[in-house]
Amino acid sequence: MNKVLLVEDDPRVASFILRGLEEHLYQVKAVSKGFDAINAVTENDFDIIILDIMLPDITGFEVCEVLRNRKIIVPILILSALDTPQEKIKGLQAGADDYLAKPFLFEELLARINAQLRRAEFSSGIIDFQSYSGIEINMKEQSASRDGKELNLSSRELKLLIFFMKNREKALSRIAIAEAVWNLDLDMNTNTVDVYINYLRNKVDKNFSEPLIHTVKGTGYMLKKKSHES
Repeated sequence: MNKVLLVEDDPRVASFILRGLEEHLYQVKAVSKGFDAINAVTENDFDIIILDIMLPDITGFEVCEVLRNRKIIVPILILSALDTPQEKIKGLQAGADDYLAKPFLFEELLARINAQLRRAEFSSGIIDFQSYSGIEINMKEQSASRDGKELNLSSRELKLLIFFMKNREKALSRIAIAEAVWNLDLDMNTNTVDVYINYLRNKVDKNFSEPLIHTVKGTGYMLKKKSHES
């Protein structure tokens, strides 16, 4: 589960963002002051920071500068009502990775967060999603196998499996799966996600001793070895 530090002193905006991110299975810590943000980042690991500029103690620009001077490289997304080109340039020069002006659509905020997380994941080079618990994905051939047995996946099933492999051992909501695999084009009134999960289960888990794709009650699905969620 990705961890987000939300630095926002407007309670209404903070509540709106917090609720939306938690619905998409982000773990969020919210603070309202710049020094609290610096302390939180010093004491905890976060995957991304959402940072307001106008804070009651120091500015978001100063928070950026302090964190970058301390060699903290977590992605920073500035979210501010200050939307002039000069302010955006100042934010990026202070060390921010992206800048989104208020008011904003939550969908755009979410897309920008996901983009920064993808870039960070790519840059880190530490996540090998092509192999897990006997599953092997061959990206060149666009194929997958388990314990050496070809799974014969459709292109959609392969994309779904890749998403699970990249997020293994994480609970994934149906909405998160739909956004990743269907590129937001899915009508969420349908049971398309559940149907394709069943397709994938029949190929990934059927005839194998240990199931890997598990239902997480009240949430969605998870790819995990020996899960107790079912």
